[in-house]
Amino acid sequence: MDQPALLLEDFREQAVVLDIVSPFVIIGTLTGWDDRYLVLKDADVHDLRDTTTTRELYVIETRRFGIRITRERVLVKLSEVVTISSLADVLD
Repeated sequence: MDQPALLLEDFREQAVVLDIVSPFVIIGTLTGWDDRYLVLKDADVHDLRDTTTTRELYVIETRRFGIRITRERVLVKLSEVVTISSLADVLD
């Protein structure tokens, strides 16, 4: 298994926060990946242009109140991901 896959293994089946290069934040359960995509289930794909809240405040509220599921399954291009973290690691 290559190094990136080993790192992602720590997040398998956990709720994760994906910060994306575009004005989106994606939160959901990481179920798998390949060399181009991350696969999340029970995900919230949130367009920050549709709200006045900041990315950080939105993530903190999601940690407090739970994921607002808008997609059963979503594929996210790895090339678009800036950071990945466990939702449980979000501090408020």
